[in-house]
Amino acid sequence: MQISILGSLAGSATDPLIDRVVSDFARYRDEGFRRIWMTQMPYEPDLLTVLAVAMREVDTIEVGTGVVPIQNQHPMQLAQRALTLNLVAGGRFTLGVGMTHAAVTEGMWGIPWDRPVRRLNEYLDGLLPLLAGQPADAPGEIYTTRGALQIPGAPQPDVYIAALGPQLLKIAGRRTAGTVTWMTGPKTLAEHVAPTLRAAAGGRSVRVVAALPVSVTDDVDGARAQAAEQFAMYGQLPSYRAMLDREGYAGPDEAALIGDEQTVTARLDELRAAGVHEYVGVVFDRSPEVRDRTRALLRDQDRDLESAEKPLV
Repeated sequence: MQISILGSLAGSATDPLIDRVVSDFARYRDEGFRRIWMTQMPYEPDLLTVLAVAMREVDTIEVGTGVVPIQNQHPMQLAQRALTLNLVAGGRFTLGVGMTHAAVTEGMWGIPWDRPVRRLNEYLDGLLPLLAGQPADAPGEIYTTRGALQIPGAPQPDVYIAALGPQLLKIAGRRTAGTVTWMTGPKTLAEHVAPTLRAAAGGRSVRVVAALPVSVTDDVDGARAQAAEQFAMYGQLPSYRAMLDREGYAGPDEAALIGDEQTVTARLDELRAAGVHEYVGVVFDRSPEVRDRTRALLRDQDRDLESAEKPLV
């Protein structure tokens, strides 16, 4: 199991965004992380633009989006942007896409949140050929994509889908590199996500990427209170609420990996046993010392796991 880390676009007027993201990427690379995942929130700067700068400035480390919403951009536009970014990044970019929540699509954008299975399939009908350097000819009821792109030398990025329900997991298994989950615990990953994904893949290799909050700390109660406050909204959104209920968690704080090094390591082992191929640590504690301690454990665990998985020569 690979262990990665979640980056952030959050900033302030006194904290220049681009400089901070570049600095964060360089620090994570120098600390030994192999991949950073980044999320596109509807109120934040454009993620792919920021990544084009950061990945031009910082070499070697890989970056994935977890995730870019599809409803507010056409498949050809997203393919154009993703290929351009991967050209800048030299093939180090992974594209995670998903359907954001009804409160965003309908409430903010005025776009219907309906027919999710058809919507996602039609989107992929246009997106995937274009990313592979082929023309698209995909008429649909929701999306129609016809034409080709001319971006010579752009490497094809892997595509992951944010999928939690069985129908979207089946699409991810049949058509993409795998799924990216959030607020989904080990029991649900082992009994629902991984087997549904693998069954749909029909023997093709697919991956489960699972993101969960993490804090390596001796102040367990304090960290849990922080998690309950910071991630409260995910206990209300229907898709994540369903995953918490399936796991038997009262709230998002129970999904978080919180405790000392031994406790968090045991939780990571539990995720690996559940079929997770890549864990994304969402380091959330307000204390800089706790954040440093957490990243230290994550990178040490990733190094140990990478060494254990390398074949002997």
